[in-house]
Amino acid sequence: MKSDSAKPAKPRKGAAKPYERPRGGGAKPIADLMPQIGRTAFRRFGFVQSSIVTRWPEIVGAEHARVTAPESIRFPPGEKADGTLNLVVLPAHAPLIQHVVPDIIERVNRFFGYRAIQRVKIRQGAVQPPKDNGARPAAPPSLKPISMELGESLRDIGDPELRTVLESLARSMESAGNRTKN
Repeated sequence: MKSDSAKPAKPRKGAAKPYERPRGGGAKPIADLMPQIGRTAFRRFGFVQSSIVTRWPEIVGAEHARVTAPESIRFPPGEKADGTLNLVVLPAHAPLIQHVVPDIIERVNRFFGYRAIQRVKIRQGAVQPPKDNGARPAAPPSLKPISMELGESLRDIGDPELRTVLESLARSMESAGNRTKN
């Protein structure tokens, strides 16, 4: 009489090994994972690039960034162009911002590098102004003086563009050296 208990089948010679998913490797630094996590959160709220939020003052200027904030970008289904930028604007500044919407569209499209935004929808509401430390902004590297020795050695360079680049490099090296000394 045959037994009802099933015995496990023996693998035949030459039979394919069952697929096992490869492991992910070693531990990843959190800094490598954060852009991916942030990207999915920003996309969920309609942002293709998270940098439009973080670099908003650079895109529209400090004065407009104090009274506006990007809320989301909505594109037509299946496209990544000719979208609608939803802005939150302080109520008292909404009429002014309405007049500079063409400039904002141009600046955002220049930031993206293509015609990403076609129109802007304005919603009045509270806006968190960009953080200002209250400290005086540092002079740009092109305005910081360089030491006399470096200035003398760079005078003989005939190409003005190359001289400017080398002066900038010298300034950044001097400021890095000053930071390590302090």
